[in-house]
Amino acid sequence: MQERRQDEPDALVSRDLWKQYPMGDVTVDALRGVNLRLPAGQFVVLLGPSGSGKTTLLNLAGGLDAATKGELAVFGRALNGMNEAQLTAYRRETVGFVFQMFNLVPTLTALENVRLVAQLVGTDHLADQAIADVGLADRAGNLPSQLSGGEQQRVAIARALVKQPDLLLADEPTGALDFETGRQVLSVLWQQTRSRRMTVIMVTHNTILARMGDTVVRLRSGQVVGTEPGEAIPPSQITP
Repeated sequence: MQERRQDEPDALVSRDLWKQYPMGDVTVDALRGVNLRLPAGQFVVLLGPSGSGKTTLLNLAGGLDAATKGELAVFGRALNGMNEAQLTAYRRETVGFVFQMFNLVPTLTALENVRLVAQLVGTDHLADQAIADVGLADRAGNLPSQLSGGEQQRVAIARALVKQPDLLLADEPTGALDFETGRQVLSVLWQQTRSRRMTVIMVTHNTILARMGDTVVRLRSGQVVGTEPGEAIPPSQITP
């Protein structure tokens, strides 16, 4: 775990955070009064069953959705009052995203997929290195259809990392992969984020994978039911 500077703001702070969705005549509470404080520089795991609010919390932290009520700040910046232009800049400049589905552009090569994002934030000169960092320098010219699932997810990780984000959000990043391939992908993510002074928040329902977290936040029915130190075990040492 990276050593935290004394003057560094927390990566995420929420106070009485709610997210409600209208479903016909019924209102569904996806998050119910979440109070959470996550220090910067950690690998945080959000752990819980389907429907517990993990992805909803991740989407709020990423500026992909807005809270119904309550407060949410990322690195000291309140997301609540941001307009759409400010949220767009926040997503572009501060956050990297890795999803369960790789979301690569099928007509672009691996390197071109990474460059597409890099050009938006002015880090195009880092694209080749980002592909090399995830072990795909020899596959940079391949289309997604010519890559395995694990390789495609590594491209997605390179695409997120090339932005040099302060916060990387990963939503079930190995959910579409078998355990061994998933462990290899997580090893790449672990190594890269460990060396970059980055905060990572990863959603999973897998208690085995939660062992890699510096902090584990347990959610159930839209509420935080526990926050505890993790084991911080490298993915390469995790066994099923």
